[in-house]
Amino acid sequence: MSFTVAIVGRPNVGKSTLFNRLVGKKLALVDDTPGVTRDRRPGDAKLIDLRFTIIDTAGLEETGPDTLEGRMRAQTEMAIDDADLTLFVVDAKAGLTPLDKTFGELLRRSGKPVVLVANKSEAKGSDGGFYDAFTLGLGEPVPISAEHGQGMIDLRDAIVSAIGEDRAFPEDIDEAETDVRVSADEVGGEAGEDIEPEYDETKPLRVAIVGRPNAGKSTLINRFLGEDRLLTGPEAGITRDSISVEWDWRGRTIKMFDTAGMRRKARVQEKLEKLSVADALRAIRFAETVVIVFDATIPFEKQDLQIVDLVLREGRAAVLAFNKWDLVEDTQAVLADLREKTDRLLPQARGIRAVPISGQTGYGLDKLMQAIIDTDRTWNKRISTAKLNRWLEHTQVQHPPPAVSGRRIKLKYMTQVKARPPAFMISCTRADALPESYVRYLTNGLRVDFQMPGVPIRIHFKAAENPFENRKKKR
Repeated sequence: MSFTVAIVGRPNVGKSTLFNRLVGKKLALVDDTPGVTRDRRPGDAKLIDLRFTIIDTAGLEETGPDTLEGRMRAQTEMAIDDADLTLFVVDAKAGLTPLDKTFGELLRRSGKPVVLVANKSEAKGSDGGFYDAFTLGLGEPVPISAEHGQGMIDLRDAIVSAIGEDRAFPEDIDEAETDVRVSADEVGGEAGEDIEPEYDETKPLRVAIVGRPNAGKSTLINRFLGEDRLLTGPEAGITRDSISVEWDWRGRTIKMFDTAGMRRKARVQEKLEKLSVADALRAIRFAETVVIVFDATIPFEKQDLQIVDLVLREGRAAVLAFNKWDLVEDTQAVLADLREKTDRLLPQARGIRAVPISGQTGYGLDKLMQAIIDTDRTWNKRISTAKLNRWLEHTQVQHPPPAVSGRRIKLKYMTQVKARPPAFMISCTRADALPESYVRYLTNGLRVDFQMPGVPIRIHFKAAENPFENRKKKR
C-alpha cells in the first residue's frame, strides 16, 4: 500500500463503521456501546481510485496511564505516530465536546497531516455540529455518513489534498486455501510412481492464536513481535477484535491473528461478546495453523477441549501451547502429567504437538514456532498412490475388514484426493456397511505409518461400480 491512515476520535463517533466502509467488509466489531474497539486493527482500504492501509483505533479518553483506557490511548497514540495521515472523526449529530478539543490540540502538535471528518452528517440537526468543527482549527471538515456511504468522494479529495498526489498515486513497481485437490501427477499418477512434492518453506504462513480468556494470547504475540503491539493487562476479556500482525521468523513471513477469549456458549450472553467470538471463529477459518493456548496452571478445562475439537473439525492444523510455564514449580512432574492428559483427553488428535512456553519471559517460543512449521508441513502432506496402495494391502493382511451379514468387505484401491488437511478416497465393496471402528483403525494407521501427528485426517469411501448393474436381463 502507498501510505497509511489512522482513524482517531473519541468513543462512539463511528470510527469502526468508517473503517468497515473503507475496507469493504465488516471486519471491525460495531455496536452502540462506547469503547468497543480496544486494539489497533489494520486493513486494506479502497476509496474510489485510492489504495492505502487504514488503521482502526480505540476511542481517545483522558485517563491515567495504568488504567485499561489509558493503555488503549497509548495504542492509539502509537497508531498516530506510525501513520502518514490521520482522519480525526467527530460526531456532527452530537456536536463537539471538550474531549474533541483536547485531542484536536494533540493532533495539531503531532505535526502529521490531519483530515477532519464530520460523521453522522445525514442526521437531522447535524449542521450545528458540522460548523462547530471549524473551531478546532484543523481546516474544513468533510461531512460524511459512514453508515450510509455518503460523502466518500469528498473524503477521497480531502485525503489526496492532504497527502499529495505523488504519495496518493505512486507508480506501479483471504480464507486460507483448504481442501486442495491433489492431481494424479502430484501423487505419482495411475502408474504408481513414488513421487511426492516438496514442502514450500518460503510461503507466508497464517497462524491464529486462540484459547480461553486470560490465557495469555496477546502477551504471547507481543513477545514474538518484541513490542507492546497488542493491548494486555490482568483483566480478562480485553481483546475483542481479531487483530492480525505480520513479522518474519527465520526469513519466513508469519501472519498471526490475536483473537478474543472463547468462553462456554452458555456463558456468552452479551451481544458484544457474541460478536467477538464470531470474529475469532472467522480468524480460525482464515488461518492455516491454529495455536490453542492453555493456562498451564489450570489446563484441560472443558472449554479447552471443546476449542481443540472445534479447530480440528474446521480442518485446521493444531498445536497446543501450555502458557505461563514460569509459574509452574515442579516442571518435570507437571510436563509428564500434561502429556498423559493430552493423549487421554484428545484421542482425535493423537500425537498433537504440545509445547510449554512463557509469553511473559519468552521461554519456549522458538520450539513453538518450529512445532507450528512442522505441523503445517504435515497438514500440506501429499502421499503417492503407490505407497498408499502398498500400505492398504499390508493393513488388510494384518487386520482384515469385518464380515457383515456373512459377506466380507473388500478394500480395493486408495488414493489421496485432497490436502490441507489430508483426505483420502478408498474404493471398496459395501461402503455403507463398513463399521466406524474400522475407519478409526485405518485413520490411526495412516497417522502412525505416514507420520501425520495432530492433523485432521479424512477418509471417504466409494462403492466400486458394478458394470453389469444397468444391463437388462437377457431373455
